[in-house]
Amino acid sequence: MGLWEAILLGIVQGLTEFLPVSSSAHVRIVGEFLPSATDPGATFTAITQIGTELAVLVYFARDIGNILAGWFRSLGKNRSWWRDASALDRTNARLGWLIIVGTLPIVAVGYFAQEYIRGAFRSLWLVASVLIIFGLILAAADWWGKRNRDLSTLTTPHGLAYGMAQMLALIPGVSRSGATIAMGRTLGYDRVSATRYSFLLAIPAVLGSGFYELNTALSNPGASGPFSLFDTVVATVMAFMIGWAVIAWLMRYISTRSFLPFVIYRLVLGSALLVALSSGVIDPL
Repeated sequence: MGLWEAILLGIVQGLTEFLPVSSSAHVRIVGEFLPSATDPGATFTAITQIGTELAVLVYFARDIGNILAGWFRSLGKNRSWWRDASALDRTNARLGWLIIVGTLPIVAVGYFAQEYIRGAFRSLWLVASVLIIFGLILAAADWWGKRNRDLSTLTTPHGLAYGMAQMLALIPGVSRSGATIAMGRTLGYDRVSATRYSFLLAIPAVLGSGFYELNTALSNPGASGPFSLFDTVVATVMAFMIGWAVIAWLMRYISTRSFLPFVIYRLVLGSALLVALSSGVIDPL
């Protein structure tokens, strides 16, 4: 696969990472329709996600700074600190701890499921199926989640539930943002709060996975997949630039509208993929 294909896949990564449509599924599917007709691989996908996650760090820099400050203030403090601290400090400290707690499920399962992540989970039959299934789940959650909780009410059980939802995103087609936003809506959080926490929660897991795969590619170039490291870096830069613009647009969009267009898109894409697989247009692996 060449540089222009890497650039195109970087654009796809940036466009779809934050939308509840599964960026890993899109990178996997688009790769099949490029001239080389090759799966870009889990390593390429994880490294390019560093770019989109850097976009999160830039866009939410103030939020992240406040959360880190609150979390550091809470270190080693007893219950009296939590009782006497300002509401803002308590909320930020709690978010910091819950992001850590919510990251544990995907780290644990991701470590032990490497063989499946690089193999069986990338089957396009599975990708098509979960695009449809989790599209319906997102639709139900968005319709059901009519309450208006914000992140100041986030609890430890809810943080764990978010983490379990994020864990499912190890399967391409689920969508990390889609699964965690659906969980947030099910728990009663408003769309903006559910989406904001979804993006913040992803930071440790996505950066950890990306830099792990980057280290693997640097130490063993043969394991980096069909792209050279240079091509992958260029794709990562493209993903960063496009990703930042998508975050800015999406946060404005969901402040007044539902996730229904993304649900419809998932259903259409999943169905079209099933037809393409059934007719032999593309291979499942």
